[in-house]
Amino acid sequence: MNAPGDFTVIPALDLREGKVVRLAQGDYARMTVYADDPLPLASGYAEAGAHWLHVVDLDGARAGRLDNLEAIAAIARLGLRVQAGGGVRAEDDLHRLFDAGVARVVLGSVAIRSPETVAAWLETYGSERITLALDTRRSGDRWTLPSAGWTAAESRTLDELAPWYAMHGARHLLCTDIDRDGMLAGFNLALYRHLAQRVPQLAVQASGGVRSPDDIRAARAAGARGVILGRALLEGRFTLAEALAC
Repeated sequence: MNAPGDFTVIPALDLREGKVVRLAQGDYARMTVYADDPLPLASGYAEAGAHWLHVVDLDGARAGRLDNLEAIAAIARLGLRVQAGGGVRAEDDLHRLFDAGVARVVLGSVAIRSPETVAAWLETYGSERITLALDTRRSGDRWTLPSAGWTAAESRTLDELAPWYAMHGARHLLCTDIDRDGMLAGFNLALYRHLAQRVPQLAVQASGGVRSPDDIRAARAAGARGVILGRALLEGRFTLAEALAC
């Protein structure tokens, strides 16, 4: 478990059909392929000093099943602590990911659609084994929560679910501003300041839009307890060593 002052820099690999890709604003039609094999990239991050790696099964997120489990298991065998999700819908999926060596399972769609079920899993497996992914998009005066790989609309909002989970034992919250994801526009600092005030008991991981180490420092100052780094690292806009120095 992280100490109160800890801040975690987490490189990310998004997988589709076993390849490392990035989507622009969650749009599957706007995809860039960065590598055919995730293992060299993951190994490079480990050698550069990463302790955690965030892995997303994009096929699974949209289809509701674990489509890239073998690749995730291979990454976990490298020795990194893996936080992985995408397609987790049932308790058996948790078991399969834990058996594959995943340290912390990311719950997105199921966390939005079935809070009572996820609260039971938090009680069973502990708050350190689960990260809630409440990825959000601003709509009027509401932070909405699209599901199924950000392709389906849901009625619940971030301001409803985040405090509810905080009261039900959650510890880790990953929150992406979908409109900034993959756009290199900087983090939505107002979002993370809002969450720091609304749910200070949650360790929030900022995601979506990072472009420089200054963005990492700004996210930390805004109250985030960690950052997820995807496209900026893949395109060499700064190094993981520079990010870890933040």
